[in-house]
Amino acid sequence: MNAKTQPDLMAEEDRLIIRKALEVICGKWRLFILLHLGQKTRRYSELRRLLPDVSEKVLIQELKALVELGVLEKQSFNEVPPRVEYRLSERGQAVLPTLLQIKEVGKHFMPAY
Repeated sequence: MNAKTQPDLMAEEDRLIIRKALEVICGKWRLFILLHLGQKTRRYSELRRLLPDVSEKVLIQELKALVELGVLEKQSFNEVPPRVEYRLSERGQAVLPTLLQIKEVGKHFMPAY
């Protein structure tokens, strides 16, 4: 098989990689959640307070999805009232520099006052 007839396997691999990256960061609230957790471990109630425009249902869904993807770690404490904390996992820490770069890109498009 020569170079002209060989399937573009790298392009397919790239598409899969990009699809997985978008799965992690896409969503109206995921970037905000990840940026807030990039600073420190936070309780669920802190995240609710920091993201007042997100509904409780959506926040719970997004946190659950990010935990399932391995981006966040969730720790539940056996206390009354219940306490739950979230933090970036090691894999999630790898996402943080890219998110900070996205934030910098946004600064370039902000209107000057």
